[in-house]
Amino acid sequence: MVTTAMPQPVRPVRREQQAPAANPPAAPLPETAHVRTDNFSVYYHDHPAVNRVTLTIPAGKVTAIIGPSGCGKSTLLRAINRMNDFVPGARAEGQLWYCGQDVYGPNCDPVELRRRIGMVFQKPNPFPKSIFRNVAWAPKINGYRGDLEELVERSLRQAALWDEVKDKLDRSALALSGGQQQRLCIARAIAMQPDVLLMDEPCSALDPIATAHIEDLIDQLKTQYTVVLVTHNMQQAGRVSDRTAFMYLGELVEVDATDIIFTRPNNPRTQDYITGRFG
Repeated sequence: MVTTAMPQPVRPVRREQQAPAANPPAAPLPETAHVRTDNFSVYYHDHPAVNRVTLTIPAGKVTAIIGPSGCGKSTLLRAINRMNDFVPGARAEGQLWYCGQDVYGPNCDPVELRRRIGMVFQKPNPFPKSIFRNVAWAPKINGYRGDLEELVERSLRQAALWDEVKDKLDRSALALSGGQQQRLCIARAIAMQPDVLLMDEPCSALDPIATAHIEDLIDQLKTQYTVVLVTHNMQQAGRVSDRTAFMYLGELVEVDATDIIFTRPNNPRTQDYITGRFG
């Protein structure tokens, strides 16, 4: 798992529909990632936070999910790698596939899923350890047998942080600036060699300079990863994403190429949100 250790779930998110009687073994996951939902919903007890969303997230692209607070963006994002398993009372309905595998089916291993689908949270959350151990920790406990020093350097380089920390890898990660800590968290996720990076408001706690660093980094990362970005910042979505999905009150209103969403959307609600009439 590439994120901060979390307590054992009270109970896993369950899907309320009957699983097929004979589910074939899951095929090996391909190297390129692809996520798709079909009439997918997430409930917190009886409240539908995500309501019948059908969405395709193409591999090797940045897909931004925008919408006002409380519209279900983060819930949908966390559903992709089953982080909602840790929320008591959460349940899922419908279908969600990752590389053709049913994410909520009986053959999906959530631990392996989270290794393939890393996550970066809104607030930087480095471990109270050295910079080196922050990046090396997850691969090490997951049995990585390669050269850890090489892996740490490569991950930090991919996160555009190596030149700033290469001479102080033994220092506490908590001494880094906010922007550096967020890039360290990205390096920590990359170190597990995932296919997909989920980013939940990764710049909301950062200053404009640090935000620019993260945005430049996202543009570089899409050459190697599929990136799904939740953001309240529409300008940011316009700058870094290839496709944009607009959600409102738990529903997916519209998804298209980013330039189309921001210049000639099909749905009047999208137009109203983009132009600031609500939100």
